[in-house]
Amino acid sequence: MIVVTGATGQLGRLVIAQLIERGVAAQQIVAAVRTPAKAADLAALGLQVREADYTRPATLAAAFKGAERVLLISSSEVGQRLPQHRAVIDAAREARVGQLVYTSLLRADSSPLGLAAEHKATEALIAASGLPHVLLRSGWYTENYLASVAPALQHGAFIGAAGSGRIASATRADYAAAAAAVLAQPVGSNRSYELAGDTSYMLAELVAELNRQTGRAVVYQDLPQQAFEAALVGAGLPAPFAALLADSDAGAAKGALFDDGHQLGTLIGRPTTPLAVAMKAALAKA
Repeated sequence: MIVVTGATGQLGRLVIAQLIERGVAAQQIVAAVRTPAKAADLAALGLQVREADYTRPATLAAAFKGAERVLLISSSEVGQRLPQHRAVIDAAREARVGQLVYTSLLRADSSPLGLAAEHKATEALIAASGLPHVLLRSGWYTENYLASVAPALQHGAFIGAAGSGRIASATRADYAAAAAAVLAQPVGSNRSYELAGDTSYMLAELVAELNRQTGRAVVYQDLPQQAFEAALVGAGLPAPFAALLADSDAGAAKGALFDDGHQLGTLIGRPTTPLAVAMKAALAKA
């Protein structure tokens, strides 16, 4: 039995779809969710739906009962992740789960990104737990940047602070495929994967692709980190989220979002989704 936490989130739903596509029976999959009422569509597919709230350990113990594997999709609550992840790890250990799979961050142990601290600490908790485990150290989602396409087209400028840093991003579906590949194969020894796109780009090149596909003349405006953060706040983003994005761009300028090991493409058995393909799909939905 495979338990997918955060199953109603964007990544969780994609992982479940990929597991079923790989031939895992729906009855073998548990959708562990904070609000079961939001998982009616998953229940209709034949999945077990169990309540699992990272802040309520009692729900986790019940959700993991009988599980061979648990996919811990990292909490979306930055700053609160460590205690939430600790609760999941403790519950998995008490349930004697055969393997814990965790969605971490690219090179979490050495990344300069502010986001890395909670991931690094979670990895340490997993190692100390003694649970058999796999760390899926995921790079940047291409969707993180494509979310800025609409405002860039509106204003004629795409702003950032990544300089000439190269970004080896992949789509959320690519990372979901990696998680499903690990969950569907026999339990092996502990290991970590550094997951990133097969190809990379600078933000100026992303904008050039945007212009190629739209016939527009959007410009890339590179800003100092603090100016970029202030611009994001001015555009209406919450200050903590703006700080996170600005820090991530600054990290990208230092190479934090680049990797050329091709472990993601190898794991999923196909090339990762090219930027041009993801861009086309995003524009079609705009």
